Amino acid sequence: MQFIYFLLFTLLVALISYLATRKTDENSSDGYFLGGRSLTGVVIAGSLLLTNLSTEQIVGLNGAAYKEGILVMAWETLAAIAMVVTAVLLLPRYLKGGIATVPGFLERRYDKVTKTITSALFLSGYVVVLLPIVLYSGALAINAMFGVPELLGVNKTQALWITVWGIGIVGSIYAIFGGLKAVAVSDTLNAVGLLIGGTLIPVFGLMAIGDGNVLEGLQTLMHANPEKFKSLGDAHASVPFSTIFTGMMLVQLFYWGTNQAIIQRALGAKNLKEGQKGLMLAAFIKILGPLMVVLPGVIAFYLFKGQIDNPDEAYPLLVNKVLPASLLGFFAAVLFGAVLSSFNSALNSSVTLFGLDIYKSHINQEASEKQVVRVGKRFGILLALLSMFIAPLIANAPNGLFGYLQEVNGCYSIPILTIILVGYLTRYVPALAAKVGILSGVVLYSISQFILKPFVFGAEHYPHYLHVMAILFVLNAGIMLLIGRLKPRAEPYVAFDSKEVDITPWRYLKPVGIGITAIVIAIYVYFA
Repeated sequence: MQFIYFLLFTLLVALISYLATRKTDENSSDGYFLGGRSLTGVVIAGSLLLTNLSTEQIVGLNGAAYKEGILVMAWETLAAIAMVVTAVLLLPRYLKGGIATVPGFLERRYDKVTKTITSALFLSGYVVVLLPIVLYSGALAINAMFGVPELLGVNKTQALWITVWGIGIVGSIYAIFGGLKAVAVSDTLNAVGLLIGGTLIPVFGLMAIGDGNVLEGLQTLMHANPEKFKSLGDAHASVPFSTIFTGMMLVQLFYWGTNQAIIQRALGAKNLKEGQKGLMLAAFIKILGPLMVVLPGVIAFYLFKGQIDNPDEAYPLLVNKVLPASLLGFFAAVLFGAVLSSFNSALNSSVTLFGLDIYKSHINQEASEKQVVRVGKRFGILLALLSMFIAPLIANAPNGLFGYLQEVNGCYSIPILTIILVGYLTRYVPALAAKVGILSGVVLYSISQFILKPFVFGAEHYPHYLHVMAILFVLNAGIMLLIGRLKPRAEPYVAFDSKEVDITPWRYLKPVGIGITAIVIAIYVYFA
């Protein structure tokens, strides 16, 4: 019966996605890569949330909360402020310029080589890190939660391969053959399911603690483990409080404002108003995110008395313990949708980057839009197969997968953010400065985290990686500004106005943005 529920919900999402996208022209770049620039605020919000929320976050952050408490909520709550900044400052410029990819802006601001370097960095991050780890963590969680090895009568390694390929194949169909609109619609439907299912876990968990009463369960939990409900981390925490004012906000701004896999949803908005509505709705829901990705970890710590050896197993074990058997099939489908979303969104963005920024720009400049889409799909199939082969090999990934991902992603996130912000805020900084800035950023961060930290100074005596990101951001921005001073552009950069969509801003943007920011600050003050 559980499998039937899982199958019905999954097929329902696929059917609705097909019906909603069958009239979209998938042979044009806008149709395939940007959903025909027809996405509304609700669809954008749902797609943003599901693209972001997957098993490496649900399992990883709850695992971190199991160890350290709610201080790890910084990854969720501060994201809301980054989305407000993106809606106010970055999205109007993106839509006014009519860009389909973030590197596309860099070509206009700097040159084609800068765009290509950035696209290659995005692709390397997706292919080497994001896609395989999303598949691996998703397969691991589903196998642990729902007993796939026992269900199929295979060992854990075989079950991992089967689940990885199952997720990968279905995700590839959505991303490669459906385009962005199919991804966005399926994301929205799965978002509703995940919000319902994800909320049920802490509810049933608190009921288990409070003998059927949620409020009593919460009071018991807070009284038994008050140290788990402090929002401010010390210097030894995974998220020290001081990092909120340094690298944390830079990482959040990169992720929500410049990361192609995320911002592509807003780039597909039918107008600026809908794009800003989508970002604001997603920001408000993001504030509630700790209820799903932090609180269950604390509940698991109480219920299992802190005796789980691997913190990343806390969430799957909690689900098995508190969720009624009749709901497991539905939750399996929802979790499958969350994994699918992160995978197919990153894959769709990889196809977009390769098709528009590499194939069209360097391999076949005379290619028609239909050719670009066709070649992009073939490239997507190759990436999908590669990631499906790599994913099961990450069986020895370290504990604290979420923090590990954030640290590794710093190799390309801060350099890209640096050249984008400097590009928008200045008019005379030349392409040479962007090339130097992005390459020095990658090299210096790699040396810092993977040579100096482990082999020279030791992890215990080295600055937190979020502080390192902030230091290198300032250093690389300074290098770019110095080059701009010594060798400025011959002519000042003038922003392009494509007039492709209406860029009239949402009238309630500022009060809603201020309200969201105030709520985030109030949460930190309350739990301080």
